[in-house]
Amino acid sequence: MRAQDVRDMSPDQLDDKLAELKKEQFNLRFQKATGQLENTARVRQVRRDIARVRTIAVEKQAQQKSADTASS
Repeated sequence: MRAQDVRDMSPDQLDDKLAELKKEQFNLRFQKATGQLENTARVRQVRRDIARVRTIAVEKQAQQKSADTASS
């Protein structure tokens, strides 16, 4: 997942994507615990994607707040 793709998402889409990634992370942890995980690199990718989505969501919230205070 590229940062530009995430930046193009709306706040609702970001929330949905974050929930999807958290669910995938949960499933990957279970697979690892039971010894069924084949692609161990995916754990790292998902963790970084979660961080990327959260970071961009916070940036968008900050932009929204600064726009709201500037218009007041």
